[in-house]
Amino acid sequence: MRKPPPRLDRRSVLEAGFDELRTELEISEEFAPEVLAAAREAASKPPQGVPRAGAPTIDLTRIPFVTIDPPTSRDLDQAVHIEPDGNGYLVRYAIADPTTFVAPGSPVDLEAHRRGLTMYAPDRRTPLYPPDIGEGAASLLPGVDRPSVVWQMKLDTQGELLSTEVFRATVRSREKLSYAQAQKHIDEATGWPTLALLREVGLRRQEIERSRGGVSLKLPSQEVELIDGRYHLIYDNSLPVEEWNAQVSLLAGMAAAGLMLDAGVGLLRTLPTPERQVLQQIRLAGLTLGVDWPPDVTYAQRVSSLSPDNPKHLALLNQAVRALRGADYVAFDGTVPAEATHWAISAHYSHVTAPLRRLCDRYTNEIALAICANDRPPEWAVEALSDLPETMRGARRREARLDRACVDYVEAVLLEPRVGEVFGATVTSRRGDRRSTIQIVEPAVEAMISVGLEPASRVKVRLTDAVPAKRSVHFELVDALDQTAGP
Repeated sequence: MRKPPPRLDRRSVLEAGFDELRTELEISEEFAPEVLAAAREAASKPPQGVPRAGAPTIDLTRIPFVTIDPPTSRDLDQAVHIEPDGNGYLVRYAIADPTTFVAPGSPVDLEAHRRGLTMYAPDRRTPLYPPDIGEGAASLLPGVDRPSVVWQMKLDTQGELLSTEVFRATVRSREKLSYAQAQKHIDEATGWPTLALLREVGLRRQEIERSRGGVSLKLPSQEVELIDGRYHLIYDNSLPVEEWNAQVSLLAGMAAAGLMLDAGVGLLRTLPTPERQVLQQIRLAGLTLGVDWPPDVTYAQRVSSLSPDNPKHLALLNQAVRALRGADYVAFDGTVPAEATHWAISAHYSHVTAPLRRLCDRYTNEIALAICANDRPPEWAVEALSDLPETMRGARRREARLDRACVDYVEAVLLEPRVGEVFGATVTSRRGDRRSTIQIVEPAVEAMISVGLEPASRVKVRLTDAVPAKRSVHFELVDALDQTAGP
């Protein structure tokens, strides 16, 4: 579980700064009146006459789906139900269906294309769709009937995928669970039977991931969270249920990619195979750090076993991310692209499980529905394919800039009154003879220091400067401590 470090009491100052960041990065906070009006009308009276894929909607309200999300989430994309099926499992993954409410070319659709993604800052979300749709009519809220796209996947006893069906269905979630609540139910063997089966399926899928060479990198990310009315800088540590839930999303995404490749039309999420030299450099970095790396152990096997609590492992994890750069989208209609694999997943993969937060998922679900109905996808879905990769790239760039800017800004605000203090830190990487990156545990700070230091070494550093307006902090070396961590 996350443990908040010292508190930050400048909430109003920080939120004013977050507003400035959104303005600087041209991230729209408000929807235009005509977009809000169109969303309100569509939510109360869904548009008619829009070509949609798939057979008529079926009624699955008898199935006790549950959602598992952060506690404050209202844009609920996914609901899960798992039951035994002979010697295996039947996984039903209900995905929100905004296509019911968003007509192609409508004001809501055009604005969604301009945004591309829901953007998250510490103080608020900037949603992809207006609340009447994204948090209301399309959201899989508990106790109400909702349209959905159901991915029904049969697995064998080991968790291998046997078959996939995709169809529209009306569903009714029984309960909205937070990750902590779901984990508690699983640990105590209480709650919905789906939760215990989610653990079983998740563990089996993790084993399959390891067997096929998938990469699981346990590198904690810096996050800014509002806890008890105050902002904190923390390192995120996921609960096991988050990983098991993610495995179901990965399962659906890989199933979707298989359908699209067989049909010759779709949109894939890709990651290129890193150059051999990059993998060799990462392995050499591990050996230099004193991390055991036998010749017959692959990149995926070694990095998946690293613990960020070990300074040597943390330093190597920071090097290992170099192999995971270059994720992209590729669209195709007729000619299947040659480079279509997601290297870290070690499989073909498509984004289909977050249509309320990610524009492309609305289209990929429509394509999957058509494929399973042995039909051609609607023209509006196919015609959008060629532009979707660039739309999503632009949105991803804005998202990354916002994430980094928010963390840098909070670091500077948090540390401004502490200039002159000395902190313990771990060196995570070295950049030539004159620069190194360091990580401080509390508060959760990552920074550059103008001196070449050995990765994994422990040091003491003094904060010399913190300027919120520039989103910058500077440290100087005070002392290098003994390196105590094992391999």
